[in-house]
Amino acid sequence: MTQTAYRENNMKRETAGIRIEDLYLSFGRTKVLAGIDMEIEPGEFFAFLGPSGSGKSTLLRAIAGFGPRPKGRILIGDREVVDLPPWKRNVGMVFQSYALWPHMSVRDNVAFGLQERRLPKREIDTKVEAALELVGLLDLAERMPSQLSGGQQQRVALARTIAIEPQVLLLDEPLSNLDAALRVQMRRELLSLQRKLQLTTIFVTHDQEEANTTADRMAVLDGGVIQQVGPPQELYDHPANAFVAGFLGTANILDGQLQEDAFLTKGGHRLPITRALPEAKRIVLRPQNIALTDQPAEGLIRGRIRHREFLGSQIRYLVETADGTIIVDRLHEPDGLDYPAGSDVSLRVDSRNAPLLP
Repeated sequence: MTQTAYRENNMKRETAGIRIEDLYLSFGRTKVLAGIDMEIEPGEFFAFLGPSGSGKSTLLRAIAGFGPRPKGRILIGDREVVDLPPWKRNVGMVFQSYALWPHMSVRDNVAFGLQERRLPKREIDTKVEAALELVGLLDLAERMPSQLSGGQQQRVALARTIAIEPQVLLLDEPLSNLDAALRVQMRRELLSLQRKLQLTTIFVTHDQEEANTTADRMAVLDGGVIQQVGPPQELYDHPANAFVAGFLGTANILDGQLQEDAFLTKGGHRLPITRALPEAKRIVLRPQNIALTDQPAEGLIRGRIRHREFLGSQIRYLVETADGTIIVDRLHEPDGLDYPAGSDVSLRVDSRNAPLLP
């Protein structure tokens, strides 16, 4: 079976969406998930994003059927699965450790799940070859896992999961064991593979860059509660609260109050705005929307550079002001203007479209 034929065969299968209703889960007296309500569309690449301990992996495992039984409902397609064991849910899961059998070849690892389903040998061989071709490992089918790189091992784990033709693909931080350059390559390959298969996919990560570059939509979790759901750019531009604003990129969050067409900070700085939120008590300023100058002028925020960091493509300054420390990112240019720590500077803030928070 060619890659095209394999893809067409999978596209004939019904792609399942997921609906989660009023889901609670505890480990003893410790609440891990608290009232999760959400829906994932069929064929969507969805991310669970949050810090360690936020509940994102626990939520993924609840969908897969691992761990204690939660309270609430989980529907895959139109089928309630909370009381079903993992092997009856028709989902495939790729773990952080890849969980490959070290004594089995690549081919045998991919065939394992199909053999457990007692499929005919000819059908198993066909599905294994198709899955290995899809992830570009057909030429390495006879190698052992120890003879593969980390990226190749991840592809084996993906092929093994794809081979069983699940309705939903679950990825539990599958890139965390790879170096930075390989992570970038593999997340692109993951997205490309998902688009080819049109398979509903949930990707768990604590890395907001990974979620931003792969997900159609994502849910940001903290403390077992979904803080916000939406496309990455929408959440970045319009965060629902301070946690989302701070977790999705770097954010300066200043306290104050709305004053006609401006936000008046507690430090006494008047920042023009073009959209109002009557109950606004905070404003979110992104570091790239603040310019540095050493010339004082009316309306600019005065401060002193406390710390300077060279980040390659940009230079990050931490500036002490009447509103506390404000982070400023400036594009690095060879032989460009730079400011050492201790410099007195002024900040010109583009606050017109800055998010406001209650």
